[in-house]
Amino acid sequence: ADICFTSTTVPKMLVNIQAQNKGITYTECLTQVYFFMIFVGMDNFLLAVMAYDRFAAICHPLRYMVIMTPRLCVLLVLVSWVIIFCFSLLHILLLMQLTFSTGTEIPHFFCELALLIKVATFAILVKVNIIVLYVSSVLFIVCPITGILFSYSQITSSIVRMSSTASKYKAFSTCGSHLCAVLLFYGTALGVYFSSSVVHSSHESSVASVMYTVVT
Repeated sequence: ADICFTSTTVPKMLVNIQAQNKGITYTECLTQVYFFMIFVGMDNFLLAVMAYDRFAAICHPLRYMVIMTPRLCVLLVLVSWVIIFCFSLLHILLLMQLTFSTGTEIPHFFCELALLIKVATFAILVKVNIIVLYVSSVLFIVCPITGILFSYSQITSSIVRMSSTASKYKAFSTCGSHLCAVLLFYGTALGVYFSSSVVHSSHESSVASVMYTVVT
């Protein structure tokens, strides 16, 4: 998911830098938006699922193999894919109903959904797109974050109750890398999508987007 997520933006960005040409066709832009939404959504859900996995491993170590069965793992991934696919397809279908002027400029280094909605010209459908964007933001960002926060609150509570320092260190090291990825990914992504969902500084947005699309 991470490799595909990065591959939706970085190759085109490198081609544009090499060719000194910032252009992108309408079809390429919609394709980039579609796959970007799929893989960023998948990243969100997988980070939440991984947090639940760490919760089961640390808070219920003796029941871990019973809780995290292969069937449950497959089901969690499958449900995530279905939800993300449906919402991404809905966004693209709505986006295709909008009108864009020839030579429209997007103040970003890739086709980002909120900015595309901002530069569109069909006012009524723009409002519909914004509403769906807010709903998607809740589903793709707020729900996974809530799950992650709950998991880590339980993990922290379990670590505090441990008497051995070695046990505490082992428990923390188990989820340390995941926690770093979560903080970097959501810290920058939230700066883009919730500071102002549609209208925000293009420079700050681009810097933050580089962090969560490339660095993580």
